Amino acid sequence: MTYYKPLEYIVPTEDDGMVLRTILQKRMGVSRKLLSRLKLTEQGITVNGERKYINVKVRAGDRVAARMETEASDDILPQPLPIDILYEDDDLLVLNKEAGMIVHPTHGHYTDTLANGVVHYWREKGVSFRFRPVHRLDQETSGVLAVAKNPYVHQQISEEMQAHGLKKEYVALVHGVIGSDEGTVDAPIDRNPLAPHVRIVTPTGYPAVTHYRVERRFREATLVRLWLETGRTHQIRVHMRHLGHPLLGDKMYGPGGTADEVDKAAAEGRIPEVGGAQQQQGALKPLSEGITDADRSATQQQAAPSVCQAASPASDYGMERQALHACTLGLTHPVTRQRMEFHAPLPIDMERCIKQLEQSEAAQ
Repeated sequence: MTYYKPLEYIVPTEDDGMVLRTILQKRMGVSRKLLSRLKLTEQGITVNGERKYINVKVRAGDRVAARMETEASDDILPQPLPIDILYEDDDLLVLNKEAGMIVHPTHGHYTDTLANGVVHYWREKGVSFRFRPVHRLDQETSGVLAVAKNPYVHQQISEEMQAHGLKKEYVALVHGVIGSDEGTVDAPIDRNPLAPHVRIVTPTGYPAVTHYRVERRFREATLVRLWLETGRTHQIRVHMRHLGHPLLGDKMYGPGGTADEVDKAAAEGRIPEVGGAQQQQGALKPLSEGITDADRSATQQQAAPSVCQAASPASDYGMERQALHACTLGLTHPVTRQRMEFHAPLPIDMERCIKQLEQSEAAQ
């Protein structure tokens, strides 16, 4: 049996006589779930090199160690793919994900994902880890993404994220000119009852808060920087559409996109056609069973303001995907406890889009 580098804690004088369980959970931050796993591992919990029960008391100067068994993502096919590594140590891998790449294999899409490339990279290095991304990025969103190399690191960063301690910054190019220099969108988000893969702002949704600041205004678009307090699916895309400024290149929430199709169908009292086929539920029926007036109202209210309706795909200035980039990730390293920040430069397609916007202004 092989183990990762142990988590260690030297018991200080003030902790003399403390129960080992308390040391592991309160001092070392081991979760109840991980503690259960360590208890069943041969060398999972030791004091001064000897295996101990967690109800024993420790003494000042004792060396407490927690060891996790090595793991591998045997269910992920290793595949030689280009990956852009921003940082790596024994506990953490931070990557700059390219747009268009899915993070983790899904049903019907088992290859060409970031996970396939990372697993191959680790295998080539002769190391074994399980692929554990600590947060998500949409397929078409580029930028910083962190991968935990063991359960403890994943748990610690997840807890920091839940406590809003993780710094996540994005940059985006949106339709229209945002008037205010900065602002906050505090609007709940949930699935659209007429098209569950589409999200909408609705009073009955889950809390979602996005802060934004204008970085630069163009004649027909705005470059904005955004911070998230919550991490709802499609949050930035939904919130910016809610403001009347959807992202350039967004085929779902942009002008004429899927969300607009659903809005139109709702307004006409029919089941929306998405992707060329009607939704399976009641394919030939009007909107009635299972769809409440509140649901229908929330969907209809998503109709974008005039700036969106007036826009056309040609005004995306060359963006073939949503113009959204995760530029910064800040976190506390779970083992060293140092505060760290990682930055991913603006991708080529967004740089090119900005140049086109500049040229369009110069031509006026």
